[in-house]
Amino acid sequence: MKFPHISFVHWLSTLAFSTATLTLAAPVQGAETIYLLYDAINLSVRVKSLETFAKEGKIDKNLAFYLDIVGATEEEKKQFREALITPVEIDPVIISRFLRTDEGERLIDYFGGVINIQGGRNGKYPLRGSLVQAAFDPEGLRLINVLKKLPTNMQIDLKKALRLSQQIEVIVEGTYLFSEAVANLSEIEAQNAQPIDYSQLPDIRQPGPFKVEKPQRWILRDRKRDTQWGGRKFYVDVYRPQQWRDGQTPVVIISHGLSSRPEDFAKRAEHLASYGYVVALPQHPGSDTQHLQDLLEGYTREIFYLDEFINRPLDVSYTLDELERRNITEFGGKLDLENVGVFGHSFGGYTVLALAGATLDFEGLEEDCNIELGKLNTALLLQCRALKLERETYNFRDERIKAVYAINPVNASIFGEQGLSQIKIPTFIGAGNYDPATPFVFEQARSFPWLTTENRYLLLQEGQAHVDFSQLDAGLTDMIDTVPNLTLPSPVLLDNYTNVTMLAFFEIYIANNQDYRPYLQSSYVHYISQGQDFPAHLISGDSTEALRDIIKKYRSDNSDIIGE
Repeated sequence: MKFPHISFVHWLSTLAFSTATLTLAAPVQGAETIYLLYDAINLSVRVKSLETFAKEGKIDKNLAFYLDIVGATEEEKKQFREALITPVEIDPVIISRFLRTDEGERLIDYFGGVINIQGGRNGKYPLRGSLVQAAFDPEGLRLINVLKKLPTNMQIDLKKALRLSQQIEVIVEGTYLFSEAVANLSEIEAQNAQPIDYSQLPDIRQPGPFKVEKPQRWILRDRKRDTQWGGRKFYVDVYRPQQWRDGQTPVVIISHGLSSRPEDFAKRAEHLASYGYVVALPQHPGSDTQHLQDLLEGYTREIFYLDEFINRPLDVSYTLDELERRNITEFGGKLDLENVGVFGHSFGGYTVLALAGATLDFEGLEEDCNIELGKLNTALLLQCRALKLERETYNFRDERIKAVYAINPVNASIFGEQGLSQIKIPTFIGAGNYDPATPFVFEQARSFPWLTTENRYLLLQEGQAHVDFSQLDAGLTDMIDTVPNLTLPSPVLLDNYTNVTMLAFFEIYIANNQDYRPYLQSSYVHYISQGQDFPAHLISGDSTEALRDIIKKYRSDNSDIIGE
């Protein structure tokens, strides 16, 4: 069992380095020296020495003294120079706009605790200014340019820097450990199952027998919300088959992720509709693509509006209300709206788990938001915003919903064990072990054992990195290209893993079609993973205790780093 395709340390470092900035600050005078502190040891390196090394590869006496003290090998010197000069290709305006937010403040404050102003004050303000100025530099965002543009001498607390390095290493090790654990548990489940010749079964990776109509777009307005603006207005894309399947027609609602939109999930909707489903995809204004555009253009300073924690689940319920209103007139009463499935990605994963009955755990969330290691969990940056909500009991459970599929969900801290244990309906969790936005080690691996509902599943897709990278804009694609030895799986392969498990899950638990039971087994996922560099692994609730024990041991072994 191996996961050789990416350097997680480089990935996390690149992610943090490329996003840890807020505003443009003009320096009064440039930094001349970087001080490196370790207990009573105080070393210094001139910025000019680093610049000469970066540009020409020459090591002067000042830098040579430092490199000798730390015992740097020739290979480490080479790597150090590469770190100084390697550009991170990202739009400086996007950086400045994107992290002019609560989340950005939290992130830059963490790194400012490691890189201080000389004397020991948090270095977040000069650090954020120099990062953005370096991004605006014609040479691009390079570490040497960041150091050159620091407005004052800085000091690096090597103990804290070492701890940061250890924390990243623990995250990497945990990702490997939990990935391998899920793979092994999946293999055990497959071996214990009755043998099935999947080559003789229909291939549900392919579209179903029904042709799909062009989606309709409805414009809805919930006048009970945002009354000062005449109600919450949003659109819904509705997919349906051209012919009805026998019996009642199953319905699935798809909730998009942060800075996304319904159209991004057209392939999911089309696959379900080709098997006779009606699928509705509501827009979530305030946390969608348009809101991101408003952020980038300077019309808002929030990545998403705080009330999206409340509005998103209500959008789904209101969409179901609208389907009920139209069922007789537009669907001939065919829709089964008492046994609905919901599918959500990322922030949409939070949305559908809340609709399934998960409750917000403010006390646990506040505790997680104060843990040092939590600063490296990008998903927690989003969840900590919920601490600004009114501390009351929120109940978003919609009894019409009978099964929930959440992929890359933001969930672990905002719900916690107490909140997730409230879910009583079948639940499917999807994850990717390359995911920097909702890291597997922090989110899905940690939270899956907290589910207590009888029918629960966890699908790990190796190489899945939260989004379809083939659809990214050029700026993010360029940034990804800077990561060495990065290989990603085909989007078609990942679509196959998600589509088949999604279809089988909903067929069994909302359409009551037990013919799909063989597809919702670890052995089937192994079958479609054969020969793939990036296989997938499925486990059920039967493996919960084994996974819980592995996580418990990992946390115990690393308690000095994790902080427990």
